[in-house]
Amino acid sequence: MAKTAEITQRGEQLRRDGIVIQTHNLWKTYIMGDQEIHAVSGVDVTIRRGEYVAIMGPSGSGKSTLMNLIGCLDTATSGEYYINGHLVSDLTDDELARIRNKEIGFVFQTFNLLPRATALHNVELPLIYGGIPSDVRAERAVQALRMVDLEDRMHHKPSELSGGQRQRVAVARALVNNPSILLADEPTGNLDSATGNEIMGLFDRLFQQGNTIVLVTHEHDIAMYAHRVINIRDGKVERDERIK
Repeated sequence: MAKTAEITQRGEQLRRDGIVIQTHNLWKTYIMGDQEIHAVSGVDVTIRRGEYVAIMGPSGSGKSTLMNLIGCLDTATSGEYYINGHLVSDLTDDELARIRNKEIGFVFQTFNLLPRATALHNVELPLIYGGIPSDVRAERAVQALRMVDLEDRMHHKPSELSGGQRQRVAVARALVNNPSILLADEPTGNLDSATGNEIMGLFDRLFQQGNTIVLVTHEHDIAMYAHRVINIRDGKVERDERIK
């Protein structure tokens, strides 16, 4: 009981301090045969509300594993992770699903859009899972598409949109629940450089509007759009520096 009260107080203090992500001695270990592979090795990271952070590192550095842990898509082997005051290891499966749907907006390299659904319906999906009434869903989805300058294409399917427009739909879907954090995994990976710059300009605008953004990338020029860069190597934080 005392432990529960301590965790609750800790979570409340983090929220008061404006901290949306905090990891302490976070580990993710895989057993492969008789070997232990430490993909994430004792990572301590604190990210405050309104920050724009890039997690950068080469392939195999552990940045994607760390992203999966931060996004509650995977569970840590040991250590603590608080997201918006919630201790992730103490959450039930249903609570984790709610966190993924409401606290985190995901933007993936491959867009992950339903091919037969319109842009509007794709953006509505997190609201459907959240049990939001249909009239409210439609209004909020239109508003999210307006934020990414795609209101005029809301009734088009992904096949009728360019790569950049598909990624804008994905960003709108990520924003529709007003999440605590926007988590983007290589968001320009499937785009040409001009379209990639356009999408990064959109992220910059969303940051200026107060969104918290964590960007995972292996590209130095993409990481430079952020205001803080956390370099990961061999599962550890090699460097954490503010660049703007």
